[in-house]
Amino acid sequence: MKKIIYSIVFVCLFSLTLSGCGQSKTEEIRVAEVTHSIFYAPLYVAIEKGFFEEEQINIELTTTWGGDKTMTALLSGGSDIALVGSETSIYVYNQGTDDPVINFAQLTQTDGTFLVSRDETESFSWNDLKGSTFLGQRKGGMPQMVGEFVLKQKQINPHHDLTLIQNVDFANIANAFASGTGDYVQLFEPTASIFEQEGLGQIVASFGKESVQIPYTTFMSKQSYLKENEESVQRFTKALFRAQTWVAEHSAQEIAKVIQPQFKDTSLEIIEIVIERYKEQNSYSLNPILDEKEWNNLQIIMDEANELRQYVDHETLVKTSIANEVSGQ
Repeated sequence: MKKIIYSIVFVCLFSLTLSGCGQSKTEEIRVAEVTHSIFYAPLYVAIEKGFFEEEQINIELTTTWGGDKTMTALLSGGSDIALVGSETSIYVYNQGTDDPVINFAQLTQTDGTFLVSRDETESFSWNDLKGSTFLGQRKGGMPQMVGEFVLKQKQINPHHDLTLIQNVDFANIANAFASGTGDYVQLFEPTASIFEQEGLGQIVASFGKESVQIPYTTFMSKQSYLKENEESVQRFTKALFRAQTWVAEHSAQEIAKVIQPQFKDTSLEIIEIVIERYKEQNSYSLNPILDEKEWNNLQIIMDEANELRQYVDHETLVKTSIANEVSGQ
């Protein structure tokens, strides 16, 4: 009998050593997102559908409201991974660092903002902006740079043909417009659609449609974290890719129902409208691969905005091996 008991104990201890006696350890990964938006629907699908859990990952998601705050959280060790515009990694690199921030998975591939007019119009023309007051986004941020890029493509000088406001904090832009500031405003969803529904403005154009494909929002981390946690990052990216595929294969209505718990104060109708709008303009990346053409497009836009101190090679700040592997490329 003692031999049998000893054998059972030995087997259990041996199993515990190998796999926690049947239980896999769940890893905590802290993610700082630049804003909380339906624009990031695949991330929320991965959370709500349990794709991260199936990869033994527990996501601790924090909204940091602004690119500068998001990057500060990452660099200071307050987060492991940041979801933010990839231009921020270039800023950090050009300032000089021994531990550069590396982009490893792309989430969105177009601008996610819309031009909202205070006054209703049946026939909008970009020339209507001339002489107006335009409430833009933060200087040096991707939304503002894409906004200026599009205006220039429409033969509008954003610093001479209109009054451009750029000193309003990211989190307060919508409130500023609602309070009467500006004739036009550049807004993310779902705020743009909510304003339209409430009669506070009218969506007249999409900056995503008018611009080019770029790595608008990517997951990134410090190089040191990637080296020490590559297997975990690979599982993270695998869960993300499953969500990207799921979003591509399902309707806006189905996606809206899944991510509604992330937007409890937003109606299901608005969520569905926004998702359909983003799907229609191909804003959601189909896979996590950040290719060189998009990277170059990004730096062209940064250069146009006089925000690019020095060109940075794709291979310097982009790690594609993980995304390639999980997506079978």
